[in-house]
Amino acid sequence: MTPDRRKFNRQDEAARRAALIAAAIDLVADGGPAKATVRAIAERAGVTPGLIRHYFATKEALLRAAYAQVMDGMTEVSLAVLASAPNHPEARLALFVAASLRPPVVDSRAMGLWAGFLHQMRQDAEMQAAHEAGYLQYRDLLQGLIADLPRAVDGARLRADAIACNAVIDGLWLEGSALPHAFMQGELEQIGLHAVGAILGLDLTTLDVATQTPEKGK
Repeated sequence: MTPDRRKFNRQDEAARRAALIAAAIDLVADGGPAKATVRAIAERAGVTPGLIRHYFATKEALLRAAYAQVMDGMTEVSLAVLASAPNHPEARLALFVAASLRPPVVDSRAMGLWAGFLHQMRQDAEMQAAHEAGYLQYRDLLQGLIADLPRAVDGARLRADAIACNAVIDGLWLEGSALPHAFMQGELEQIGLHAVGAILGLDLTTLDVATQTPEKGK
């Protein structure tokens, strides 16, 4: 009697796709996009090179998915702190900023991946679109938190504030990820909170971002 051949379900398909993306990310982290060849990705993921085409039309499409996952992952970590945050607009903003400026978001591997994809982004319009989507996702989250603050500002000012605050966070993230030993524990968070607060006319440094509540007496 011939044994039944294994039938792949949607979970199997998703797992294989995830394995290919993870393999691409690992290879880019090790040596940049040039090291992430179809053969190398297949070998790292434990599949045949031809199977990659079943999930991604081109290697470039796979690398775009890998880049999007890296960016989305960092945003999700920052967003996760809001699930248990108090109903206090300043505290929620402070927690979001602080989470964006500490591990695992501040991470030399993540920075290396971003830098590795940067060259391809300049040459690939679809990669650029993936970058824009990730940037806007984070900035929109930040803008929403700023909009909840007790301030009377118009839409243009709100947008400008979100862009400025995002730029501060991006710059500190880059330096902290590139030179992790150059900063004391919690230093980037405090600098970020001070700078973002200065832009918005608030003092966010009086909020306890470790316990997720405003400090007593502040």
